[in-house]
Amino acid sequence: RIFVLGIGFFTLCFLMTSLGGQFSTKRLGDSPFTIRTEVMGALESRGVLRRMSDMLEMLMKRMDILARLENSTDFHKGDEARFPLDRFQPAAGLMERIQAIAQNVSDIAIKVDQILRNSLLNGKVAEGRRDQCEVPRDPKYPDCAGKVEWMRARWTSDPCYAFFGVDGTECSFLIYLSEVEWFCPPLPWRNRTAALPSPPPLPRVQAAFRSDLAHLLELIGTGKESLSFMKKRIRHLAQQWLRAARRLEQKLKDRQRDQKHILIHIGFLTEESGDVFSPRVLKGGPLGEMVQWADILAALFLLGHSLRVTVSLKELQSHLGVPPGRGNCPLTSPLPFDLIYTDYHGLQQMKQHMGLSFKKYRCRVRVIDTFGTEPAYNHEEYATLRGYRTNWGYWNLQPTQFMTMFPHTPDNSFMGFVSEELNKTERQLIKSNKVSSMAVVYGKEASIWKGKEKFLAILNKYMEIHGTVYYETQRPPEVPAFVKNHGLLPQHEFQQLLRKAKLFIGFGFPYEGPAPLEAIANGCVFLQARFNPPHSSLNHEFFRGKPTSREVSSQHPYAEDFIGKPHVWTVDYNNSEEFEAAIKTIMRTQVDPYLPYEYTCEGMLERIHAYIQHQDFCTTSSSPLPPKAKSPAMQSPPGLLALSPNATHLVWSPSARRDPHAWPPVDSLQVWVSETHHACTETCRRRGLVCEPTFFRFLNKKEVFLQLSITCDSTEYEMNHLYPAVAENVHECYLQKEPLLFSCAGYNTKYRRLCPCRDYRKGQVALCRDCL
Repeated sequence: RIFVLGIGFFTLCFLMTSLGGQFSTKRLGDSPFTIRTEVMGALESRGVLRRMSDMLEMLMKRMDILARLENSTDFHKGDEARFPLDRFQPAAGLMERIQAIAQNVSDIAIKVDQILRNSLLNGKVAEGRRDQCEVPRDPKYPDCAGKVEWMRARWTSDPCYAFFGVDGTECSFLIYLSEVEWFCPPLPWRNRTAALPSPPPLPRVQAAFRSDLAHLLELIGTGKESLSFMKKRIRHLAQQWLRAARRLEQKLKDRQRDQKHILIHIGFLTEESGDVFSPRVLKGGPLGEMVQWADILAALFLLGHSLRVTVSLKELQSHLGVPPGRGNCPLTSPLPFDLIYTDYHGLQQMKQHMGLSFKKYRCRVRVIDTFGTEPAYNHEEYATLRGYRTNWGYWNLQPTQFMTMFPHTPDNSFMGFVSEELNKTERQLIKSNKVSSMAVVYGKEASIWKGKEKFLAILNKYMEIHGTVYYETQRPPEVPAFVKNHGLLPQHEFQQLLRKAKLFIGFGFPYEGPAPLEAIANGCVFLQARFNPPHSSLNHEFFRGKPTSREVSSQHPYAEDFIGKPHVWTVDYNNSEEFEAAIKTIMRTQVDPYLPYEYTCEGMLERIHAYIQHQDFCTTSSSPLPPKAKSPAMQSPPGLLALSPNATHLVWSPSARRDPHAWPPVDSLQVWVSETHHACTETCRRRGLVCEPTFFRFLNKKEVFLQLSITCDSTEYEMNHLYPAVAENVHECYLQKEPLLFSCAGYNTKYRRLCPCRDYRKGQVALCRDCL
């Protein structure tokens, strides 16, 4: 019996070893993309199973014979009769176990036979598929072969490929490149459910103006001083925001507005970008960016849109659906946001982690860009060839996707911010409490005061000087002893200081911040320096590397050009007599508090509403451009533009068709020819208009030169941000080859440019008169 037990145990071990060997070539970790046709020893496996079953059946017969022998013996008698019974019971149990094993082996044999048959069948199918995993030669997918070659060499460079099922086989490359990316054609043998007709899209939820900002404060979150600053600002201006929202709601008269799903990613506050702003909030650092972001959040929320706010890379990846890895693969699902508001830091983070999806969805991005990005710097190829490439440009976005703090660059969209408005009672109170001999210096950092002793000495002869320079223990040595320094003040205390002061004086830095507008809104006169020559990336370190060639003629060009005297005085600080004379005149001048409409809460709400309703960079495209312009037969039939009654410029022809969805409306267009030393920005401004880059496509035609009586001995299409233009001395005309390079900025004394100008609403330069 011991021998029989041993034989049974040996049989089971041999059985498992034999079966295990047949499938040792199948790895547990094989991907579903892996195709293996090697099913070894099919006939041998079935033979082994049959032999095992026969052996077990023979064992059962021999055990049955032994049992019958022990039952029939009469040798055991008396007390010894218990012994054979004791010996028989284990034998009976062993027989039951052997019977069970035999039955199991029989069942296994049947199942393995089925598996082997299926494996052989699948092997034949897989053999056919393997032939179909050769790289297809399809002219519609010219990059397929190159991408497969790249995948062969680099598929292990990023874990995201394995996440999508790539395992190093040719088939996995083709499946990934045809189904996850789109460089290769779909594989015909892939089991894909037949495409069903897409259900009609669900009706969009309508946006409704909100009447409470509490939920927005929750969305912004906590944990950073910068976030606390923004929340305090929103609370402080809450009532003004709510009143403005009600006024705009009445103005729009229940107009239908789709609610947008919007992601706000403030990239410069992420730890990955350094977050240099949060630690400086309490130390007098620049707050202009955080002022603007707080106001953007308030405006978008009150307009009734659905928001998500992130200030960390991890949250950004989660909201976007970024697969695990290093950012080379597309998103795991369609982008769930209609719009994304971010900054240059956030834009870089999105590009690094969205893979090909960034190119697909970048039309939904809006970039908050303080100083602006001109088209020459935005177009990657052109910027590289012509020396305009910087660390912040070359994104190939539509230039109007960049949104600025001030309307200094018509090629970009003007986002802006808000300043606190005063009611009638507050305005009267400020006028009665003004101290005509009190001045406040613009500059919270001690370095701004360095080297300004001469100006301060002259100013000290006439006025009591106040400062708000940050310090911890000792008074900053750059601040003279005769200056009353209040240290860094909370916003409401700083407002109170401005409401008493007569003069708010700048020393040339910081550029284009919100404080001068706040001072003017509180009844101050703003005195600033004129820069001669103007500051730009060519001569000033601060602007070097910024994606703009703009020449800044003063510390705050918007205040100089759009507000001016008596609220804003721009003088040459190097001329002591001019500087002193300006101070005397300012002391005698009475001014009322003034705030441009575009910097009120209602003005900003109105502007952002118009952008969201009308700016669509995903479906709107410029009309196609012909490659050459040599034959009159190639030109479009004239008729869109007509000469103005006084024959000085072109306007939209009364008989021309109008696209009701065009924005801005084409009726606002005027075409003027610049002087050789003027950009289109200046050309339009001198006529009380603003340059409108979306209208360039109507000017980019040879007949426009003819309508303006400009002689063209030759006409060529080229990539140049100054075109369309004419070199009059040689009668050569040039048209724009690349629509992304249409630019209001830039001039060259060789050319006179064709400039598209439009009208604008009073106090709202971003919108034409009929744009709302």
